[in-house]
Amino acid sequence: MKLERALVVEDDQLNREYVVEALAALGIDVRAAKNGREAIALLEREEVDFVLTDLRMPEVDGLGVVRAVRELAPGTPIALMTAHGTLDVAVEALREGADDILLKPFGPDQLALLIERLIGRKELKHENQRLRRQIEDDTASREILGRSPAIAKVHDQIKRIAQSKATVFIRGESGTGKELAARAIHQLSPRADGPFVRVNCAALSETLLESEMFGHERGSFTGAMARREGRFELAHKGTLLLDEVSEVSPRIQAKLLRVLEEEEFERVGGTRTLAVDVRVIATSNRDLEKAIKDGTFREDLFYRLHVVPLQLPPLRERLEDVPLLARAFLERYAKENGKAVQRITPAAMDRLGAYRWPGNVRELSNVIQRAVVLAPGDAIDVQELPLPDAVYNAPRNDALAGAVGMRAEDVERELILRTLRATAGNRTRTAVLLDLTARTINNKIRLYRGQGFEVPEPTRGIARPRLIELEATGAPA
Repeated sequence: MKLERALVVEDDQLNREYVVEALAALGIDVRAAKNGREAIALLEREEVDFVLTDLRMPEVDGLGVVRAVRELAPGTPIALMTAHGTLDVAVEALREGADDILLKPFGPDQLALLIERLIGRKELKHENQRLRRQIEDDTASREILGRSPAIAKVHDQIKRIAQSKATVFIRGESGTGKELAARAIHQLSPRADGPFVRVNCAALSETLLESEMFGHERGSFTGAMARREGRFELAHKGTLLLDEVSEVSPRIQAKLLRVLEEEEFERVGGTRTLAVDVRVIATSNRDLEKAIKDGTFREDLFYRLHVVPLQLPPLRERLEDVPLLARAFLERYAKENGKAVQRITPAAMDRLGAYRWPGNVRELSNVIQRAVVLAPGDAIDVQELPLPDAVYNAPRNDALAGAVGMRAEDVERELILRTLRATAGNRTRTAVLLDLTARTINNKIRLYRGQGFEVPEPTRGIARPRLIELEATGAPA
C-alpha cells in the first residue's frame, strides 16, 4: 500500500517549501496550501492520500483542518506538525481525529518514519475490515445448509461460478437465501480479500439510490454536506451485490449499464471519471422478462446482468433439508436468547416437514426463533408452532405423511380440495370417490369458501377427468 498524493498545509512559506521538497524526494505527489481555508477548498475539489498540517495557523487552525478532513474525506490519514508538543495538544488532536503528531523541527528521516507509520495504520485498518468481512462471509457460506439434490446442485454451481469475474444473476423467491449465495460466491472467489458491498435497490428513492451507487460531490444536491464515495468505489477489487435490481428506475439503469460495459462512472455532481474493477452480482424475485415486455426494464441491461444465472430452489422443493435447517436455527437462537431448548419433538418436526413454507428459509428461521422464545421447557412441541393449517404439502408417495400433526378437520378439507382439483372441479365425481353425498360436498365447498380457501371450479367439456394425482397418493380411483 502506498500514499501517493499528499496535501501539506503550512502558513510559514519556508517550512512549507521544505516539507514539499522532502515529500517529493520520497516520490510523493504534493499539493500545498498556505492556510486552513485554502486546504479545505482544495479538499472539496481533489482527493489526497494523506494530509500533513501545521497546528497553529490564523483563522482555521490545524484542528479545524482535521475536522474538515474527517467530514470531507473520512478515513484519510492526517498528521499535525507542531512546535508546541504538549500533552494537552496531542490529546485534543487525537480526539478530533488526527492519526499522528510530528514535532518541529524535524528532518527527512523523521518525515519518512511518519509516512511509514501512517501506511502501517492504514494497512492495519484495511486488514481488520478484511477480517470482519471474512468472518461475515464464512458465516454466510455455512448458512447455505442442506443435503438435498437441489441444494447440492446450488453448491456445485457456486463453486464453479466463483472462479470467474462474470456478472451473476441470482433468482429465487423471497427468503431462499439469495444474499447468502452472493456472499458465498464472493468468499470462494479470487476477490475474497476484497470488499463485499451490498445495496438494496428496493429500499431507496431514485435520488438516494443514485448517490448510494455512484457517490456524490459536496453540494451536488440538498443535504450533500460532504463528498461521499459510492458503493461502486467501496467495492473496488471486490464484489458488489445489487439486491432486487428489478426495482431500479430507467434513468439509473442507463448509468448502471455504462459501468458494466466501460467500468467507469462519475459521482453525482462530479466531472472526474473514476475507473473501477468490480464483480457485480444481481438478485431479483420478479419476472424480469415480463418487465422487459412491459418496458420497465432495459433488455440490454438484463443481458449484461444475466451472464451467469443461478436459480435458488424454494424450500418446498427440498423439504428433506427442513430437519437440518430447523436444528441449526434451534441451536443458534437458543444460544442467542440464553434458552435451554435443545430439541424438537417428533410431532413438531413432522409438522415442520409437512408445511409448504411460502416464506422459504427465512420463514422457517422466524418460526424456530419464535418457538425457542416461547418454549416452556427444553423442547419445541407442536403448540409452539402456530403455522397456518391451509398451507401444507401432501407427499405423493405417502398419502398420510402430510397429515401427521394436523387436525382431523384439516385433513378432511385437504383431501376434499385435492380430490376436487384432480377431478377438475367435478363435485359428483368427488362425492363418489370419497364415498360422500353430493349435498355434503356442496356444503363443504360453501364452508371452505367462507373460510377463504380457493375451491376449484368445474371445467366444462371434459368427458373424464384425469386422476393422476389421486392415483399417485394412493386414493381410490
